[in-house]
Amino acid sequence: MGRRATSETVINTRVTSDDPNGESITEPRATPTSAQRLTSSAASVTEVSPDPYGREAKHFTETRVLNRDVRIVLEGVDKYSNLIGSVYYPDGESAKDLGLELIENGYAKYVDWSANMLEGEAKKKLKNAELDAKKTRLRIWTNYVAPATNSKAIHDQNFTGKVVEVVSGDCLVIADDSLPFGDPSAERRVNLSSIRSPKMGNPRREEKPAPYAREAKEFLRNRLIGKQVHVSMEYSRKVGMADGPAAPTSGADSKVMDFGTVFLESKDGDDASPAPSAAGNQLAGVNVAELLVARGFATVVRHRDFEERSNYYDALLSAESRATSGKKGIHSPKEAPVMHVTDLLTAASKKARDFLPFLQRNRRMSAVVEYVLSGHRFKLFIPKETCSIAFSISGVRCPGRDEPYSEEAIALMRRKIMQRDVEIEVETVDRTGTFIGTLWESRSNVAVTLLEAGLARLQTSFGADRIPEVHLLMQAEQAAKRQKLKIWENYVEGEEVVSDGAAERRQKEEVKVTVTEILGGGKFYVQLVSDQKVATIQKQLASLNLQEAPVIGSFNPKKGDTVLAQFSADNSWNRAMIVNAPRGAVESSKDKFEVFYVDYGNQEVVSYSQLRPLEASVSSSPGLAQLCSLAHVKVPGLEDDYGQEAAYRLSELLLSGTKEFGAVIEEKDTSGGKVKGQGTGTIFLVTLVDPESDVSVNATLLKEGLARMEKRKMWEPKEKQQALDELEKHQTEAREKRRAMWEYGDVESDEEDIPTRKPAGKR
Repeated sequence: MGRRATSETVINTRVTSDDPNGESITEPRATPTSAQRLTSSAASVTEVSPDPYGREAKHFTETRVLNRDVRIVLEGVDKYSNLIGSVYYPDGESAKDLGLELIENGYAKYVDWSANMLEGEAKKKLKNAELDAKKTRLRIWTNYVAPATNSKAIHDQNFTGKVVEVVSGDCLVIADDSLPFGDPSAERRVNLSSIRSPKMGNPRREEKPAPYAREAKEFLRNRLIGKQVHVSMEYSRKVGMADGPAAPTSGADSKVMDFGTVFLESKDGDDASPAPSAAGNQLAGVNVAELLVARGFATVVRHRDFEERSNYYDALLSAESRATSGKKGIHSPKEAPVMHVTDLLTAASKKARDFLPFLQRNRRMSAVVEYVLSGHRFKLFIPKETCSIAFSISGVRCPGRDEPYSEEAIALMRRKIMQRDVEIEVETVDRTGTFIGTLWESRSNVAVTLLEAGLARLQTSFGADRIPEVHLLMQAEQAAKRQKLKIWENYVEGEEVVSDGAAERRQKEEVKVTVTEILGGGKFYVQLVSDQKVATIQKQLASLNLQEAPVIGSFNPKKGDTVLAQFSADNSWNRAMIVNAPRGAVESSKDKFEVFYVDYGNQEVVSYSQLRPLEASVSSSPGLAQLCSLAHVKVPGLEDDYGQEAAYRLSELLLSGTKEFGAVIEEKDTSGGKVKGQGTGTIFLVTLVDPESDVSVNATLLKEGLARMEKRKMWEPKEKQQALDELEKHQTEAREKRRAMWEYGDVESDEEDIPTRKPAGKR
């Protein structure tokens, strides 16, 4: 029995099982009056036929409790003052629960509102009994058909592992201990069953974190990162990509998410009680979902009747009740704390350089690794400065994304430092806005870890004396070479063997281009000659049947939309993106729209009458214009001295006829992210070679005094240093002959390079 009743008595009872609540209800036997017998007799004339299995259910109850001594445990009272409780009848030396027996035999249904009066274990028995009856289609469930659901059970997939990443307040990445290190399937994404935490938002879509989203993620990070946990997988569900588990699903717009319960070793002060392990004789630890809900950092999902849910659902509801009554977290009437974080990864590189003095002044400072971008490059959050930065380890280089052992280097860093508290010391910042320095985790230099594992090379081309703890790095690399680990597997003492594939990948990319638009500051747009999409897009546009100007109100282009726009220079129709649009609805055909021609790089203002809607099949194809900038040189902007002359000369060199140029892509600057509009986005830093003269445009501008060299860095490789030396000769010639900007002698040097893109939000 095991329970202490609120009230306990032994009486003769009449027990019914056709109560709509499916509970065993007891009523005292009473002798009917004459009037009642007459009423009953009259009613029998119009007697309603019983429900299926109603008579059998009554007979089942009568054979077990009628005229017998039973024990009644009262659990509560309904709103009509009816007593709700359980009836136990004798069966040999034990007693059986009549309500449970009725459900197990398919004679009654489980009713949630009255079952909530029971203790947790008794309630669970009733629920499981009904599920078993449904599965076997017993009696009242003979014609039962489970309602449509998008869930799929994945029971008995339990494992133990280490938490590698906290994605959000309700999603973790856990490395399965049973799978070898480096196995792509070793890291499993586990969503916490039956709870929902505030969304983290999406910076790329300019979505900010919901209130308490950061706090929920940080709470789990502090508790779980690097810790051993036990995972009990419970179900998987197909969900909508956009709106999460509650969203409807359809084909390509959905994905399958795995849900489970995660247990952490119990600690004093936890708000959740330890849960029993699968074996039932030990403690698996604290239910992380319950802990999160109890702190007010998540809510419990109200599942539909037949959806799979957490095996500890009742405990989650109880924790939510405590958090609500205690007004914790998202249940608090107070405004959620707000943190303004400056993300220097998506900002202009100029802004990153502005932060350099502050980061250098602090010397060693605390940081949190937010993401592992590559084996030696990370995204860090610096609490003291409330900013996120791109950070690269000084003096080492791991294999690139397409090179052997790249994934192993990333996997090692994810296990070692992902979302850990670390210390950094910033030395400098490169032209893309990536800070360079040393990183320590638990007082251990991370560069040493990479070198010891044979997953990085030591780079001392800019001077070994500038690398902190360089002697430790050299020892680590030598040890990896002796053991021929990873990238040193073909190493021979005295020479370095590099596979042909790796050598090819390190070669610079060379392409043929035609220039379509010139901007100031040495920037310009090109189309790739080899791109077959150019002819395809032009053919699609030529086949379009352009109608008269659309009726005002029927077509309302908004900022960011891709449309057809008529280019003023030749009246041709081209694909364009709306950069700026009037606020509200279009009122006149003369309303002005600023557009960016995505296939050519031009930008201008046109009227509403010069716009047309564009079919999705044509607009979905990426723009053909690629923004480029001359590598290694700085060209004055249009507002600077000799800026107009430089732009005019660049137009002469690049736009005369339909000349094709050879472009050597020296570097790709992705700091602009996915910002749209003229002069924004990814920039190819190129050496542009005129095929007729075989002289680079970069060198021509230097020689004519219309550009000057960027500040050289000591750590450039030897091959690049030689190329820069050649360019330096052209600049020296222009300086000596006082050409253009050198007319009055040396140009005043500045310590900052020209930004590679305009600041976010400016056009």
